[in-house]
Amino acid sequence: MLKADNVVPSLWDKIKQYILLPLSDIRFVDIIDILILALLFYAFYHFIKNRRAGRLISGLILIIVFLILSSAFQMHAIKFILQNFYQVGMLAIIIVFQPELRAALEKVGNTPLSGLRNISLSETRDIAIISAGIDAICEAVCDMSLYKTGALIVIERSVRLGEYIKPSNVIEAKLTSRMLQSLFFNKAPYHDGAVIIRNMQIFAAGCVLPLSADESIDSSLGTRHRAAVGITEVSDAVAVVVSEETGIISVACEGRIKRNYNYNSLKKELFGLLTHNTHTGTIIRKNNHPNAHDVFDKEGD
Repeated sequence: MLKADNVVPSLWDKIKQYILLPLSDIRFVDIIDILILALLFYAFYHFIKNRRAGRLISGLILIIVFLILSSAFQMHAIKFILQNFYQVGMLAIIIVFQPELRAALEKVGNTPLSGLRNISLSETRDIAIISAGIDAICEAVCDMSLYKTGALIVIERSVRLGEYIKPSNVIEAKLTSRMLQSLFFNKAPYHDGAVIIRNMQIFAAGCVLPLSADESIDSSLGTRHRAAVGITEVSDAVAVVVSEETGIISVACEGRIKRNYNYNSLKKELFGLLTHNTHTGTIIRKNNHPNAHDVFDKEGD
């Protein structure tokens, strides 16, 4: 009975020694430090989970486990190979993860700090010009949707897309519905590429864009839709897509895509995105419009 009576005090001493005393030394700054670290880990996991890098990191963790086991069990040959691999490991990681690292750094660079954001289109151009440009885009897109003419229109915001524009792509034409439809006419030389809108003018056509590697995108979506998501993953551009198979109108922004727009809902969405209207928001969410739905099956809001 005496031994049983000593168990509780002994257990309490252990709790005080290993839990309560260390916790009593924690400062408010330490809590902030832990929260920031947790957010960084979550953001990293969220960024790689549907990308090729996620599988590569799983392989890297497996190599680390083998290295620990080989050291513990004195497996000298395996340990020698893995240790030599580690000498060039960091360089290999940078090379293999180059697209993911670039996308992550560009996303950080595009993130507003302290309530500030990069100069937007609405701050450098008159609202009337933006509205007229949106009307031209909506009219062209809806007409092309009716005839199932495939189209991909990318509207620049603060990030320039010069690296995807060849000199032969530059046309610098007035933004009109007729001009857009002529560029995407199925016998036109530029119809398979993207049209890039800069300062509410048609700056380039026939541009080849990076495809998204996100595995959570609906598998029924084709190259145009993946290119629309891809360009919005590496920039703050807004992309409008018309499906050649179904005529469905989609909008991609910040690496997400929504479908089933009509003229009114498309105009409202574009106006909100290009002027940063607080009622529409700059981040696409589910059910912003009754006719639009998110096509990422695995990701929630």
